[in-house]
Amino acid sequence: MAEQVEKKTVAEKKTPAKRTTKKIPANKSVEYAATGRRKNSIARVRVIPNGSGKFTINKLGIEEYFTLGVYRLVANQPFEVTQTMGKYDVIVNVHGGGLSGQAGAIRHGIARALVKADESLKPEIKKAGFLTRDARVKERKKYGLKKARKAPQFRKR
Repeated sequence: MAEQVEKKTVAEKKTPAKRTTKKIPANKSVEYAATGRRKNSIARVRVIPNGSGKFTINKLGIEEYFTLGVYRLVANQPFEVTQTMGKYDVIVNVHGGGLSGQAGAIRHGIARALVKADESLKPEIKKAGFLTRDARVKERKKYGLKKARKAPQFRKR
């Protein structure tokens, strides 16, 4: 009843397992995801190539979400710089902060996703400064002051 244990040779131990590449089914489209941040806003962006230019933010159209044109302009800047307006569908989930911070976060996320989708766009996007995370956030309030730096009025007498 002695069981024989097979011993593997050194050569057999070192051979790596064969890797199989996953094939994407024809009905599934390729998505490029990225995260954008600005102030207190965080935007999860998905860019789908060969799209119709559909832009969805939190399940609303961009015109419905950003009623001011300035914010729409900020969000679409990466597409304008790279001349890819209307070539990608964009799905965004954004939360935190105000509309200005959210527009900046969306711009940052779209820029990062476009670089993932097409590496040749990186120099244009980087030159425009859209890949850099804007680190400016609101300064905290200090004790003895009314706001971060505003002091109460000083009375001499």
